[in-house]
Amino acid sequence: MASPRSLTKDEVLIMVANNQSLEGADLRGTDLTGIDLAGKSLRNAKLGEALLVRANLSGTDLSGASLWHADLKYADLSGANLEDADLDFCNLEGVTLKGARIRKTTFPLKRVKMRDVMASVQTGRRLVCLIEDDDEQPI
Repeated sequence: MASPRSLTKDEVLIMVANNQSLEGADLRGTDLTGIDLAGKSLRNAKLGEALLVRANLSGTDLSGASLWHADLKYADLSGANLEDADLDFCNLEGVTLKGARIRKTTFPLKRVKMRDVMASVQTGRRLVCLIEDDDEQPI
């Protein structure tokens, strides 16, 4: 039996164009830079280590999704449903969360402060990531 593989960006674009569901999709490690998934459902999707730089995820349902170690730099998550989503170790630099639902969301608290997350949800201000401690930097 062949092992499952992650979808490619082209496959995702075809699925979006055909209005197919992306719920539970395996997108681990997929380069989705600049993709427009506004309003789509990615509930319980696997997006670990995916590249979502400058992606439009506004209004997207990412509830229960795993985005562990994904690169979301400058992505728009305004109005997204992030309930129970795992964003640990994500790059959230420049992300906007205005109106996002973040109940039980796991954030990379060594990289962003919760007060900044809340401010982004309320005002749409972009997140600024913290510089990690020297002992965590590669030698």
